[in-house]
Amino acid sequence: MECASNITTILFRHIGIKTKKVGWIGHTLKKSPTNLTRQALRWNPQGKRRPGRPTNTWRRTVDDEVKNSQYTWRILEREAQNRVRWRSIVDDLCSTRSQGDKKVSVSYI
Repeated sequence: MECASNITTILFRHIGIKTKKVGWIGHTLKKSPTNLTRQALRWNPQGKRRPGRPTNTWRRTVDDEVKNSQYTWRILEREAQNRVRWRSIVDDLCSTRSQGDKKVSVSYI
């Protein structure tokens, strides 16, 4: 019983972190294209990373999550302007389906 509780706790923490990350992306995509934060979201630094640095960056993990979903960056940029549609996208990206039809997602606080 304790093992199942730990798995559930880890799952909800992972979903919570992912929800915050996707929410921040939506917040950033709502800004004007000339905004520095929005430009940094699309920035692709050239060159090699120093030895000892992780191979996966935050941006690469976000790109992988977007690729694994049914959305593209262009769709996300467009839908971020509509708050209601964006919340449904966040629910879609941050939900996890366990075996069967059961869907687990995090509500907005």
